[in-house]
Amino acid sequence: MMTPPQIRSLICSCTVFFLCGSIAAAQDSSLNLSVRSRTETEQGSGRWHAVTKPAEWKAAETAIVICDMWDKHWCPQATERVGEMAARMNQVVRTARDKGALIIHCPSNTLDFYKDTPQRELAQSAPKVETKIPLQNWCHLDAKVEGKALPIDDSDGGCDCEEPVKNYRAWSRQHPAIEIADHDAITDSAEAFYLMKQRGISNVVVMGVHTNMCVLGRPFSIRQMVQQGQNVVLMRDMTDTMYNPKMAPFVSHFTGTDLIVEHIERHWCPTILSTDFIGGDEFRFKHDERKHLVVLCAEREYLTHESLPKFAADHLGHDFRVSFVWDDVDDRNNLPGIEVVSDADILLVSVRRRTLPNRQLKFVRDFVASGKPVVGIRTASHAFCLRGKEPAEGLDNWTEFDNQVFGGNYTNHHGEGPQVTVFLVDNAPPAAKPFMQRVNVDVGNLFGNGSLYKVSPLARSTTPLLFGKIPNADAEPIAWFNRRADGGTSFYTSLGHIDDFVQPQFLAFLKHALVTLAR
Repeated sequence: MMTPPQIRSLICSCTVFFLCGSIAAAQDSSLNLSVRSRTETEQGSGRWHAVTKPAEWKAAETAIVICDMWDKHWCPQATERVGEMAARMNQVVRTARDKGALIIHCPSNTLDFYKDTPQRELAQSAPKVETKIPLQNWCHLDAKVEGKALPIDDSDGGCDCEEPVKNYRAWSRQHPAIEIADHDAITDSAEAFYLMKQRGISNVVVMGVHTNMCVLGRPFSIRQMVQQGQNVVLMRDMTDTMYNPKMAPFVSHFTGTDLIVEHIERHWCPTILSTDFIGGDEFRFKHDERKHLVVLCAEREYLTHESLPKFAADHLGHDFRVSFVWDDVDDRNNLPGIEVVSDADILLVSVRRRTLPNRQLKFVRDFVASGKPVVGIRTASHAFCLRGKEPAEGLDNWTEFDNQVFGGNYTNHHGEGPQVTVFLVDNAPPAAKPFMQRVNVDVGNLFGNGSLYKVSPLARSTTPLLFGKIPNADAEPIAWFNRRADGGTSFYTSLGHIDDFVQPQFLAFLKHALVTLAR
């Protein structure tokens, strides 16, 4: 029989053994990330591919930086959103910590609350490192890197409350829902970088608030960590902006955040999601009710690569979260980033005669089969097929796309000529009347600026809305709904010439179709 001292010795030995094993396992742990980055389609185009690729980081070489997740903000709406994020963020932090990543809590201007704690002393103990580019207390916008301004106007402080709120220092500590463990660090200065260098950490995941302010500017955050050569990503669903929708560009608060995230992806660093750590669905704020609209844009004849981005920026920012997928300028049959279609609520197609790789077109096929809504403009009736040709090996020809998705029957178009006169059909189906009444478009002032498409006869599953007429030719349907065989609903219009987008009536008509289908 073992004596008590022997038992205690055995327990100690086992504890050390398992602890060492756990530390070793954590040091060997990897973080498997899906990293989204943006590259310009061609220099000066203003259009950017958003492509997600897998990456594997060593956890022991990674720091999680939590930026200014305060207990209270002077803006009540900002305080509420931080509270929404905090529990989810704690799950992410706990998982990262268990894998062996260093957690650095950075609640700026609250360090007195953490005075003499081991976590504060850990950050203070890191030896100072000389840097080629000085670490500043605040790193302002760099016009050479990111242009002259952010894509949102936050000059009013960014509070989106109904009544203006006075700016004051409301915070005293980090949000209590985010746990601070024994071996974490606490700082709000360049100490964070010194600690990273001491630990051999080159990977940095930034989360917290606010993306357009502290997340970009603090000494431990994106601009300065990128300048110091760190491998930085932003966790894009664990952040928020200070943006008031009453300021330019006059979009939803949440669209404002998306615009800043895109700005960061274009000019500073890629992004990831909290799902990379804890699985499940992407985090969304409870008041973010926007539908995700994905736009496939791959045609040059009618210049929708110019008209659609402007239309989305000017008219869709309140109702939709918009993602664009562009064609590759070096390979017309390649749509980089088309995987985002799998996350869409509604799809807008402006594509002309592209035959995609099987794996790419499958995203569109699967989306349609799911019964979700599809909107097509102009050349979408012949989006994924060649005229009288078979596709090259490995590429897919969807010749029945027009009929199966839109209930259309595109065969050709009339020649260039006079504007197309637009009118409501005399015996419009009852289902068409409520839509046209709600859209409140003066059809008499709407014209088609492109050639009239030959699409008759439509499938019996369609509900015509508008017809078009040119001299010496039969009228043709130019806008209709289609109830698909899979149970989903599509909308199609052969309007979509770049000059159509100058007409307020067409803009209202297209937006109303999108909003109606997205409900």
